[in-house]
Amino acid sequence: MDILRRTDDHFKTITDFISELKPDIVGLVEADGGSFRMRHRHQAQQMALAIGFPHHTFGVKYKASGLLRHFPVFSKQGNALLTKGGIQRERFHYFKHGFKRLVIELELEKATLFLVHLSLRRNVRRHQLLRLQQLVADASKPCIVAGDFNALMGPDELKGFLEATGMNKANSDNAPTYPSWNPSHVLDFVCYSPKLKLNAFTLPKVTLSDHLPLVCDFEDLSA
Repeated sequence: MDILRRTDDHFKTITDFISELKPDIVGLVEADGGSFRMRHRHQAQQMALAIGFPHHTFGVKYKASGLLRHFPVFSKQGNALLTKGGIQRERFHYFKHGFKRLVIELELEKATLFLVHLSLRRNVRRHQLLRLQQLVADASKPCIVAGDFNALMGPDELKGFLEATGMNKANSDNAPTYPSWNPSHVLDFVCYSPKLKLNAFTLPKVTLSDHLPLVCDFEDLSA
């Protein structure tokens, strides 16, 4: 990650692209919570306002008591979920292993969402997937687990997680998601409980980020 690179250059273009999709839920991985790279503006907050979403949540992705929390850019680096519908419960979980530890959990009326950014190290990802498996098992509603899984060894890395949870992958064909300009790796996933109905999945070929966006159309999750 280039910590000196500005993050506001394409922000309006990204926001406009997302707005055109008319989503009900937006997940942002590697969001800027107001560092100098974003001219001290909060990306999740700014996007929520721009697309007319009343609810958003943001969390720094590093260990809650870690040293990185005290450094300028890192202390503003995180993930975010934006929703059009109401949130019944919000929780932040932190993995015991890894550099990037945050798991955002949002409970909606009909489903529970988890947003993740897993480790670059395979052995750490194994631990993190086991913890995710536990979080899904503890949820009282059908789940969606989404984010950058950094599955550098391929989609089979998720096999144990999917078998244990009974979840499905929205990207069932394992279409590559990274890098956006010449996709060759499947790093990003949306996994969902079988009780949820997936109507459509698309992978827009846009280079607004280094990862392609994953777009899912589920049956209504909030009403």
